[in-house]
Amino acid sequence: MNPTRRNFLRNSAMAATGAGLISLPTLEAIASERKSVSANDKLQVGLIGCNGMGWSDLRSHLLQSDVQCVALADVDQSVLDKRAVDVETMQRTKPKLYKDYRKLLEDKTIDAVIIGTPDHWHCMAMIDSVSAGKHVYCEKPLANSIEECNLMLAAAKKYNKIVQIGQWQRSGSHYEKAIEYIRSGKLGNIRLVKVWAYQGWMNPVPVRPDSAPPAGVDYDMWLGPAPKRPFNPNRFHFNFRWFWDYAGGLMTDWGVHEIDIALYAMNAKAPKSVMASGGKLAYPDDASETPDTLQAVYEYDGFNMLWEHATGIDGGNYGRTEGIAFIGNNATLVLNRDGWSLLPETETKNGIKVYKVEDIPNQARNGDYLNEHTKNFVKAIKANDPTILKCGIETGSIAAINAHMGNIAYKTGRKVYWDSVAKGFKNDQQANALTAAHYHNGWKLPVV
Repeated sequence: MNPTRRNFLRNSAMAATGAGLISLPTLEAIASERKSVSANDKLQVGLIGCNGMGWSDLRSHLLQSDVQCVALADVDQSVLDKRAVDVETMQRTKPKLYKDYRKLLEDKTIDAVIIGTPDHWHCMAMIDSVSAGKHVYCEKPLANSIEECNLMLAAAKKYNKIVQIGQWQRSGSHYEKAIEYIRSGKLGNIRLVKVWAYQGWMNPVPVRPDSAPPAGVDYDMWLGPAPKRPFNPNRFHFNFRWFWDYAGGLMTDWGVHEIDIALYAMNAKAPKSVMASGGKLAYPDDASETPDTLQAVYEYDGFNMLWEHATGIDGGNYGRTEGIAFIGNNATLVLNRDGWSLLPETETKNGIKVYKVEDIPNQARNGDYLNEHTKNFVKAIKANDPTILKCGIETGSIAAINAHMGNIAYKTGRKVYWDSVAKGFKNDQQANALTAAHYHNGWKLPVV
């Protein structure tokens, strides 16, 4: 390994704790950059779920002067109140506030909605939105089950709306250049793709007693179709990700980002088989449910893909906390949010060891890709052209369905086989049952 590459890998590892962070200007800076735009030219948007990535998504949209936020919906009144002030700071007009997103969707002036709810709400909120005539920017993963993914696909087609999924790596220029290199054939036969997310920042989720919901929180609405349970702060806001009722753990939270790029580069959509092993090995006694350590092996035509995740560890493959490695006979290309590099194989010619492919300089990240992703969504709406979307709903469904397959293989504890024609697991009643969505508390799975 040459010194440049060694330094690149070392620096990537050092910077990896911030590799996934979104850099957005302050609210005041966004306000100062917004220009006067005719009301007829403004895209009127509403936000459903105003914390976390939903809020980052809205801020990114408001960097565009022709986007106006007219409404917010959230089950937590304290979040609504705070975000209302923040939105007014950015655009100098107040949004309408709703505790029930269905009331927001009744507003005929809203052109598009951003969905930033927990995963278990994505399906219903998205289908309600497109059926109400709204375009949708929906956070990843697309849904909390394979059945919901398929319903959302059908809804987008039926109502003919623009739907972008928040897998913003698709809008990254260095990802695009890496994929171009991978598809050039220079790596040789690619037989293994490694995909991983090592998350050293993730500490144990401490066990906490059930309690009353915070004041101003409509907890029944937050649960929605999820099983009825007493309120517990561990399951609320960010940490919902680590409970099966609402999400799929790191497999779906990080997996959809990395698996999406891996499969796109390899022109693959569905595996022939999947097997997985892992568990709560780092923090066996903490409050979370989803595995903190997992390996899943996917078999596709011509190559295997290995997914790995682990909490409490930053020392991922090739010195990177997250990434994708395309391992070919001639070279390995290692790609993550910081950039990409080439690791050529060597051969001996005339007694001299040489690279099998020409080495190239390490390629760095260029810009903030969330902002490019939200610009792409607005552009597609104004052009009324879903073909220009960087991550349309079909793309989002491929990543989410593959990630869910990894969790299903883990839950069954055996190798499962996928039938791409029937869109189900072959001769496996248990695995097929795990593809289904189960709605509770009087909520019904949407019908498309």
